[in-house]
Amino acid sequence: MQAFLTRLIEFTSNHYLLVGALAVLLVLLLLHELRRGGRSLSTRELTALVNSDQGVVLDIRSSKEFSAGHIVDALNIPSDKLTARMSELDKHKAKTIIVVDSMGQHAGTWCGVLQKAGYTAAKLSGGIGSWRGDNLPLVK
Repeated sequence: MQAFLTRLIEFTSNHYLLVGALAVLLVLLLLHELRRGGRSLSTRELTALVNSDQGVVLDIRSSKEFSAGHIVDALNIPSDKLTARMSELDKHKAKTIIVVDSMGQHAGTWCGVLQKAGYTAAKLSGGIGSWRGDNLPLVK
């Protein structure tokens, strides 16, 4: 382990421009990915938006997962059908579409798609897993 650290320090000091460029590129990539997916909402923020009639929950999990338990009044359009069925969201265009998936790993990508289509979109941070983790109710 010590030999590795020694070689890493030696490489970094000999190639500081390369290492600096890599660090800048990683920061830019991180910023790009964070902005691409829309803002992340906590379960509390989601609840506040929905209760004030300013948001609608879009659950992009499969119909089977949705049937096993979902957030009250959530719309279910599975991610593999979202592009074809996006027009169903037109009546909610004045609201924030809050995208929910299982663990939050795909919601950001779909938020970006919705934003490009002219919707205001956000994602539930941690997906339905964070909702369950906060012991919030699900309906079947």
